[in-house]
Amino acid sequence: MDRLAYIAMSGAKQTLLAQATNANNLANVSTQGFKADLDAFQSLPVYGPSYASRVYAQDVRTGTNFEPGPLMTTGRDLDVALKGSGFIAVQAPDGSEAYTRRGDLHISPNGQLQTAAGDVVMGNQGPIAIPPANKIDILADGTISIIPLGGTINAPAQIDRIKLVNPAETSLEKRSDGLFGLKPNTPPPAPDASIQLATGVLEGSNVNPVDSMVKMIEYGRLFEMQTKMIKTADDNSAAADKLLVFS
Repeated sequence: MDRLAYIAMSGAKQTLLAQATNANNLANVSTQGFKADLDAFQSLPVYGPSYASRVYAQDVRTGTNFEPGPLMTTGRDLDVALKGSGFIAVQAPDGSEAYTRRGDLHISPNGQLQTAAGDVVMGNQGPIAIPPANKIDILADGTISIIPLGGTINAPAQIDRIKLVNPAETSLEKRSDGLFGLKPNTPPPAPDASIQLATGVLEGSNVNPVDSMVKMIEYGRLFEMQTKMIKTADDNSAAADKLLVFS
């Protein structure tokens, strides 16, 4: 009976982990540029003496859904969305270079160009700093052009160019802060001049809320079934003990 209880217990535990991943996806249904996490269950053998006939379930993070999210027109000058594949390079909180599809940009109080999450946008010369300006324009190739304070509309100045990269999706892994980083021993990607931006547009999350809600119900029922199996194993064990007492 302990085999049945062990399998059901491990299944219940891993179902909770899958539910946590699904809940995180659902919580980010409105997060700009968010990419849904993917996971799956698999059965693995238990290694060790007398355990050859036992298995346990494991929830495995299989990767990330890189499908583009829906595009929403905002008309805001600092809102950008990538056309097709590619990523915007940013400086992560730990100082390393990371990548995102989030394009809701703003100027911080100290003049740095940041995403709404506070990640500093990288340019060809490092973190992008914007001097005081009357107008800021982001061109399709990522070039940032401004009209300085006191300047004329006929004399825009180019400040920097947003670093746009297109690393292989297989070389990326999602970090705990929601950004994408390179897997170990992967060389950093060079800027890709073929990547284009759309201005005044934002890319939404690619999470399907209906699908996530269905999964939430499915995982809830699966967890309930597994806890019932644990109770059944316990009842069977108690019945077997009674038979041994009366025999």
